[in-house]
Amino acid sequence: MLRITELRLPLDHTPEDLAAAALHKLRIPASDLLSHTVFKRSYDARKSKLMLLIYTLDLEVKNEAALLKKFADDHHVMVTPDTSYHFVGQAPANLAHRPIVIGFGPCGIFAALILAQMGFKPIVLERGKEVRERTKDTWGLWRKNILNPESNVQFGEGGAGTFSDGKLYSQIKDPKHLGRKVLAEFVKAGAPEEILYVSKPHIGTFRLVTMVENMRAEIESLGGEIRFQQRVTDLLLEDAADNQKQVRGVRLANGDELRSDHIVLAVGHSARDTFEMLYERGVFVEAKPFSIGFRIEHPQSLIDQARLGKYAGHPLLGAADYKLVHHASNGRAVYSFCMCPGGTVVAATSEENRVVTNGMSQYSRNERNANAGIVVGITPTDYPGGPLAGIAFQRALESKAFELGGGNYEAPGQLVGDFIAGKPSTRLGAIEPSYKPGLKLGDLSPSLPDYAIAAIREALPAFDKQIKGFAMHDAVLTGVETRTSSPLRITRGNDCQSLNVRGLFPAGEGAGYAGGILSAGVDGIKVAEALAQQVLAPQHR
Repeated sequence: MLRITELRLPLDHTPEDLAAAALHKLRIPASDLLSHTVFKRSYDARKSKLMLLIYTLDLEVKNEAALLKKFADDHHVMVTPDTSYHFVGQAPANLAHRPIVIGFGPCGIFAALILAQMGFKPIVLERGKEVRERTKDTWGLWRKNILNPESNVQFGEGGAGTFSDGKLYSQIKDPKHLGRKVLAEFVKAGAPEEILYVSKPHIGTFRLVTMVENMRAEIESLGGEIRFQQRVTDLLLEDAADNQKQVRGVRLANGDELRSDHIVLAVGHSARDTFEMLYERGVFVEAKPFSIGFRIEHPQSLIDQARLGKYAGHPLLGAADYKLVHHASNGRAVYSFCMCPGGTVVAATSEENRVVTNGMSQYSRNERNANAGIVVGITPTDYPGGPLAGIAFQRALESKAFELGGGNYEAPGQLVGDFIAGKPSTRLGAIEPSYKPGLKLGDLSPSLPDYAIAAIREALPAFDKQIKGFAMHDAVLTGVETRTSSPLRITRGNDCQSLNVRGLFPAGEGAGYAGGILSAGVDGIKVAEALAQQVLAPQHR
């Protein structure tokens, strides 16, 4: 097949126009075009007043070799690359112990799915509940101020990604097209087919719930097991050569032990007790940078108008998003994070007496507010004290936010105009905040370090120059956003195994190797493949 890139058409073109544009590009008659499919569709309104859709098309044509020769110097015409997924092998019949996957978020799901599809029949250990029971517990915090520390936005089937915008795009390098495998499995599980070709695909929470259930069912149909409310409290390790350890299994909170020589550690960025256990057991971990800040809310209509102009509201474009960055005069980088068009700000703590915010959207993205994290990058030099110091730093900020919010899981908040002016907010303006259980207005400056407050105060007016109205007085800031990524890395080698524990495969966001649903899914596949290759290597000696 042939691929054409950068094919540009007006926003309201017809399907016939698309085929005609391909024929015009290749300079062939209609009879030579046998079929065409859209591989990617994006839009660009920056270079002219005309909104253009930009396509990548895959085409089946007559005389393909002649056309490739004809367009040999045109980098927009090429052979369609092979993006299909190829398994690295199949499980041996004599496998002594089944692999274990700890955690059933996006990374754990794909690690388990790929292992199951290769015949390894993995055992998944998830500390939280199955997704529908977990949803009830999550709503318990949002509606009744009651937190279940083992079943919440962070813990349970589907991981933190279930209660998010469901964004499925990433800037990771993906030479093996593993992201395509992730998207294809999501479509098979019930996601809309458009995620295969739109430039910024998303799903939304409600659809993710059903998809996660369907993926669980496939893993089980292939011989895998998913065991909920099974919290891992220890690793079973034995000494190995070269001052290393070899993993031999896990111990659960109920005292049970499970044997395995191959364990995928896909625990997510909030499994703080697990991080502490790993550190105590001598698994190599190191502190890493992350970011802290607030959630900001604007009317979605303001963002649509600023980003799309007269095309705001067009069904093909949907609710507009943004991506902003400002380098503050104190040396800090401030940027927008996890932008949720037409969404809500949600309570995302997993520990008692702490407040954490995150953003969430449904597939429709039709809530009245847009929200995003406005966060400041920090490094281990900001929280010295070893690999676990970032956790202590996060906890201190989250505890302070709990106190500022009134001690009942309400969040502290402030209007943007008051925040910039350095005065407490006493009443809301035109924007109704979406955070549940609720917002307590006041002064956010005690909730973050002075350098972060100063950098955000400087950044908001700068962002207003890019999106008119961004620093509007009545926009709402909600604190605090602390779990942008894991505060540590469970470092691994090129074989995806821990640097000093053989058979342990750190993976996903919690291990410091992903940031979002798509990249976590891709990392789950990578680690499953590495595990399979490690098991199969002796078979081929």
